Amino acid sequence: MFKKIALNFILVLLWHLIILFFSKKLDESVFDSQKYIYLEKKWEQNGKFYTNILKIKKWKDLLPQYISKNGFSKKSIMLNSARDKKYIDRFILETCRAEWNHLMCSMYGIVLFFINFIIKNSWIYSVMFSFLAIIANLPYLFIQRFNRIRLNKYINNNKNIVTV
Repeated sequence: MFKKIALNFILVLLWHLIILFFSKKLDESVFDSQKYIYLEKKWEQNGKFYTNILKIKKWKDLLPQYISKNGFSKKSIMLNSARDKKYIDRFILETCRAEWNHLMCSMYGIVLFFINFIIKNSWIYSVMFSFLAIIANLPYLFIQRFNRIRLNKYINNNKNIVTV
């Protein structure tokens, strides 16, 4: 039993590292915020789904944030950057990259399904670790979509943004 749990844990970790590697290496055009996958959906109600139903503002800053060396951090927002269109566009691109990353990480169940045939994994562990991958990544998906909606609202409502 311990061997199966350890193997599943290692596989989840390996899958997440592979996805992280690809998210850094893929061309930025993959993360174009105008692609359908990244566009705001009707059910998000202009961000109200996140604020009114999920109460995202209460918990989003409590989750850990991964920032690679020389990576983009929202904590580096400065007064001048808030008026810099190039900075905001970069921020939006990074929300798309992070969303793609967490979406692919939550797809671990599909990978695990095929691994089952190779390593004869127990179905209970497959379901459990697939479910955990989805549950662990879902809040981060919500945060990225919420932040992108807010940034797009800011761009649309602010006439003081400077194009550098």
